[in-house]
Amino acid sequence: MPTSPGDQQPDGRPDGAEPGPRAERDPWAAPPPGSEPVERVPYPVATPWGAPHPRNGMGVSALVLGITGVLLSLFIVLFWLAWLPALLALIFGGIGLSQARKGLATNRGMALTGVILGVAGLLIAAASAVFTAVIVDKAVDHVRAKVEESKASDESSKKAEAAAEKARHLAFGEAYTFTNGLKVTVGKPGPFTPDEFANGHAKDNKAIEVTVTVVNTGAERVRVETGLPDVSDADGATAELVIDGSGRQKVIDGYVLPGRKAVGTYAFSLPPKAAGKAEVAFSPDALKLPDAYWSGALG
Repeated sequence: MPTSPGDQQPDGRPDGAEPGPRAERDPWAAPPPGSEPVERVPYPVATPWGAPHPRNGMGVSALVLGITGVLLSLFIVLFWLAWLPALLALIFGGIGLSQARKGLATNRGMALTGVILGVAGLLIAAASAVFTAVIVDKAVDHVRAKVEESKASDESSKKAEAAAEKARHLAFGEAYTFTNGLKVTVGKPGPFTPDEFANGHAKDNKAIEVTVTVVNTGAERVRVETGLPDVSDADGATAELVIDGSGRQKVIDGYVLPGRKAVGTYAFSLPPKAAGKAEVAFSPDALKLPDAYWSGALG
């Protein structure tokens, strides 16, 4: 049977019936007896507009520059480039630490590491500069010593060459020993009378006879490669070799045995105005040995 209207609640529910899911309820009313309390979630607090962001750029820059400065300072050829990033790392790291103390930055460790690396880079760069300066100074001293040694050697060599050159200039009748063991003596030239078939002697010229003696002072036989001397007159002009049919000229050629000697005789024609002095140049091996010179006045 339907319930009477008197038995219903004001909201249209029967007396004692539970409210339906769609029933309207006063949100400020106390919960009905026996029901669980409703948990109220607090509203989130909104972040105020315009909050400042951490200023970590100086710390990051200090760390990067510090690493760069240390790496550059480790290379001898690049240490002079390390001071700038190391110094900037020190400056930026100091600024980063100041901002961290004021609460404007959150990377205090980066800034501190950048400062440490900047100081280390400057110290290593300075040490590398000192080391390079010492090495360069030693290298310069070494080069200077080598130059001085070379100069001394050159002077000694020049003196030795001058002494050797002087030793190769002799007077007629003196002996000179070449490095191959041949001792050569050129006697004072005497007069020579060419025959009527002579070649190389002009009329009114003065003909002289040059005698060259070669003695082997060594222990092995030595070949005389060029046994023909060169004769110059008092004016320095080359005298002409005289060849005739008398058979008095003899050219030194072939080997000279140890302890033996070979004698060569040659005739030359000098002009009358330059016949007062002569110079004879001779070498037993013109391709390997320098000439020796004999000179003097002619009778």
